[in-house]
Amino acid sequence: MQPVSFGRHAPAVRTIVHLSDTHLLAGDRPLGGAYDATGGVAAALAAVERTGIRPDAIVVTGDLTDLGEPAAYRRLRELVEPMAEQLDAPVVWVAGNHDERPALREGLFDEPGSEAPLTAVHDLGGLRLVVLDSTVPGWHHGLVDAAQREWLREVLAEPAPLGTLLALHHPPIPSHIPFFDILELREQDELAAVLAGTDVRGILAGHLHYSTSGTFAGIPVSVASATCYTMNLQRPATEVNGMDAGQSFHLVHVYDDTITHTVVPVVEAPTGDYFSAEWVERMAALTPDERLEAFSRKPALAS
Repeated sequence: MQPVSFGRHAPAVRTIVHLSDTHLLAGDRPLGGAYDATGGVAAALAAVERTGIRPDAIVVTGDLTDLGEPAAYRRLRELVEPMAEQLDAPVVWVAGNHDERPALREGLFDEPGSEAPLTAVHDLGGLRLVVLDSTVPGWHHGLVDAAQREWLREVLAEPAPLGTLLALHHPPIPSHIPFFDILELREQDELAAVLAGTDVRGILAGHLHYSTSGTFAGIPVSVASATCYTMNLQRPATEVNGMDAGQSFHLVHVYDDTITHTVVPVVEAPTGDYFSAEWVERMAALTPDERLEAFSRKPALAS
């Protein structure tokens, strides 16, 4: 069946799977003695497969491992790469504050270990995805330093056909959680000055272990939650801690005039079966007015 647009928007021109904060440990050890980080990645990938999406990229925004162990990077690669190959989608790895640059380079890129920032530019069929490295070796707070900002300025000097997305670990937006404020991205004003007037349409980030969004320098920022554990935001901000629930990832749909970021829970749960491919096919066979009549009109109330 040919795709039919049921609303005003044509289908997305590009799609991205956005995961974050996998925090793997070597030997599949439980994270903090409590959380199955390896199982979290596997569950997230299974959920991606169930969506039926064929993304243009799988982006993982940092804290790929918890301690920067070489074996943990190899294990992560074993989990993610087969799914990426199945979907024919490149994997875009982003460094986080729990990662170690030398081991990350060796384990995920087959490159010699180096403390140089892990930056990259990916062309996703006209959509430019720029990877920034906001990690500070030996520390947990974030920074896109002056050298990296100058590199970014040069990359953004020419606009891309479908615009640009940035991917980094530390989100340049506020958190209402005190300990995250200590570990925030620093020199944000200087980064904002680089982005002013460019074709950057969105920023993908992680670090917080909960889904949130905001704007930075007028640019939408979308933070994906974690696959390992999330933050229990039902507590007062001063008492927020991790919990083994609510793991999710984002589906990013890029349209000509907007970008959406959809939170997809990883948990499997009983689901209704009213809407189906067959239902969509029946709707597609109708005219727009017939479709409204069949699905939008409310039944008359009994008198």
